[in-house]
Amino acid sequence: MTETALSIQAILSPELTLCGVPGSSKKRILELIAAKVAKQSPELDENTLFNNLIARERLGSTGIGQGIAIPHCRLQNCKHVLGALLTLSEGIPFDAIDNQPVDILFVLIVPQEATSEHLDLLSQLAERFNDARFCERLRQCKDATELYRTVQDS
Repeated sequence: MTETALSIQAILSPELTLCGVPGSSKKRILELIAAKVAKQSPELDENTLFNNLIARERLGSTGIGQGIAIPHCRLQNCKHVLGALLTLSEGIPFDAIDNQPVDILFVLIVPQEATSEHLDLLSQLAERFNDARFCERLRQCKDATELYRTVQDS
């Protein structure tokens, strides 16, 4: 990893770290994420973001297994890489590769032209969330502050 490479910690903000979110479906959770991100980054259109996340899911689920999903997309008006972390109050169907319900999502939104950063961060995320102990620590968090700190300290 080079000095200029982005880290998961660098792209995650406390405002986009949500703990114990109730979710009834993949669509509802992606709508919620789009709304939260658009509120934090007004230059991004909520509907465009939602539509891009859904379009990516149609290509194949971003559920990587063991209750984890990494929804992601590239956006035209996005100026910098954004991450959002959510734990759900209960798992939801996500068409994951292991058919298990998803209860942890890390959403990655990158500028349209940021191909290498996009791939590098997806790789980092997949590696990080492949660590069962790390995921269990996230699931144990009682609130968003604790969840954010757990990621920052890892």
